[in-house]
Amino acid sequence: MKNRKNLVLIGVAVCIALLASLTSPVLASADETLNIYGNANLDDTIDVCDITYTARIFVELEDPTALADANYDTDIDMLDVWQVGLIILGREKKLTIVDAEGAAKTVSKPIEKIIVLNTDCAQAIRAIGAKGRIVGIESFSVAEKKVFFPDISELPTVGWGHMPDCEEILALEPDILIAYAPGIFNPGHEGLEDKLEPAVTVVRLDLYRAETLGKELIKLGYLLDEKENAREYLEWHDKYADEIEDRVSGIDDKPRVFLDWGTKHAGGAERGTVAKGSASHKRCEKAGGINIAADFPMPYLTVGLEWILDQNPEIIIGCSEGYNQRGGGYETDDESELREYYDEIIGLPGFETKKVYIITHEVTSGPGYLVGLAYHGQWFHPELFSDLDPQEMHQEYVDEFCGIELRCERAWCVCIF
Repeated sequence: MKNRKNLVLIGVAVCIALLASLTSPVLASADETLNIYGNANLDDTIDVCDITYTARIFVELEDPTALADANYDTDIDMLDVWQVGLIILGREKKLTIVDAEGAAKTVSKPIEKIIVLNTDCAQAIRAIGAKGRIVGIESFSVAEKKVFFPDISELPTVGWGHMPDCEEILALEPDILIAYAPGIFNPGHEGLEDKLEPAVTVVRLDLYRAETLGKELIKLGYLLDEKENAREYLEWHDKYADEIEDRVSGIDDKPRVFLDWGTKHAGGAERGTVAKGSASHKRCEKAGGINIAADFPMPYLTVGLEWILDQNPEIIIGCSEGYNQRGGGYETDDESELREYYDEIIGLPGFETKKVYIITHEVTSGPGYLVGLAYHGQWFHPELFSDLDPQEMHQEYVDEFCGIELRCERAWCVCIF
């Protein structure tokens, strides 16, 4: 009976689409596009307008668009109209998305078992109410966060994110594995796709970059049939992201900022930092700051102290994240390591007069990255952000999208000494 009802609804939608094809719909701009096949009119959702647009392409009233081939079989026909209807109803058997590499990935549905290789995708899955489908986790960043992931951290582990154990992954029989686009934190195709597919589909979603997180989380909502929960998060996200953008738009007086990622060199003669292509750079930029290392040709690099001082940054932000974990975080209320990091920076020759702030990975990554963005805004433009409380935002995020009992009152996420 349910299948018959679905077929009737899709049939009605097809008829509506063909009638509606007498008027010409409008394409959305590229920056609004939800990159899922079936989104024929290239907007931020898949709805009856996409049925209309696909039907118009089929009868040659519109030119084909990049995402109109809903069933991803190289032809645009009435089967694609049908597929769009199934996607709207949440009844599709397969779904094709464009992943973080820009590649089309087709996933069989429903997705019941997931392995995650980093905290960002673990946060995102939990934020849209699907944490019960996670069956395996990364051994370090996820498994060791007992406070922030009290139940997820107890799941079976599959090795470190940059070198996972593919035999352990296959033994858990997941439907999909979610990893970052290939880079320094998760391996490339030779370490995942080449060893796992077709038994396990590898889906590359970053879920930490400010410029793409919203769209990727909506993609995740479509993949896991949690679209409403994903939209609920996006409403919260957009409320603050738009407000922060409005406050810093048009500002001419932007502080020069050095984003410190520590040093592995004896004596600290060089410091790690980031340029364009990194999430930390984008965060600095979106908060109204000027990253002094922005124009280097690689996203992660080291620079000399003399060069830093020649650039005359007004603000130094110590980033306790990624390969520069320097203490703090949800797992401790001891800020001594962050204090040591602060003292290390302020003690560098010529740095004693700089404004120095320390921020941790917990408020700069995943769906909660907006908290870190708000702190950056306060540090860069205190007069513009005097009435925006990042700690309150943090508590909202924890309460509404983490499902854990945690009071955001300790100084483990941000330290200002």
